Amino acid sequence: MDFVNQLQKKQETFIPPLENGSRLTRAEFERRYQAMPEVKKAELIEGKVYMPSPLRFNSHANPHFLLIAWLGVYVAATPGVKGGDNATVRLDLDNEPQPDALLRIESGQSQISDDDYVENAPELIAEIAASSASYDSHEKLIVYRRNLVQEYLVWRVYDRALDWYQLRQEEYIKLEPDVSGVIRSQVFPGLWLQVPALLAGDLATVLNLAQQGLASSEHAAFVKKLT
Repeated sequence: MDFVNQLQKKQETFIPPLENGSRLTRAEFERRYQAMPEVKKAELIEGKVYMPSPLRFNSHANPHFLLIAWLGVYVAATPGVKGGDNATVRLDLDNEPQPDALLRIESGQSQISDDDYVENAPELIAEIAASSASYDSHEKLIVYRRNLVQEYLVWRVYDRALDWYQLRQEEYIKLEPDVSGVIRSQVFPGLWLQVPALLAGDLATVLNLAQQGLASSEHAAFVKKLT
């Protein structure tokens, strides 16, 4: 009988591993993810587990670094706005992504839970995607729109393109660069991006324009409103 009890106890405490493609509830996804500290990134999208392959330098790590540097400059000059790198976001019962970067207004539509996760949609999410065929450009786009992420950036590295979407009347509208290649955020005033420079890896030009955005009257008004 002791052996049977021990076997039952082991079965009750055993936590199955996360596996790519599994269909799980959000609670079970979190339980398995937390039991695997060696796994650095896993996402639940529409109830399906996605576990990306090891990340290459030119196709992911370096573009990720450039995005974080650009967004970090904005956060440093904008009290009331916080940024995140690979933060788990509890969007709804079937979706718990881990976006490459995000911006959230502290008094805005998302909150930080008691166990230190982002709950509900941050105002801006940015993802590094291989190409237009990636799930970042399809499944995630639908999920982010439905959960009211106000702006969504997808850097399609292999396509040498960046898509910047803004939520308008429950639909994503793609923002187009002006004649100088600049896109300006409609949700975060003063967040300006020189798209060709970013795609070329020219961080100096990207940050130079970012500073111009931070010196604009619209950014000053935004800061005043937040504080």
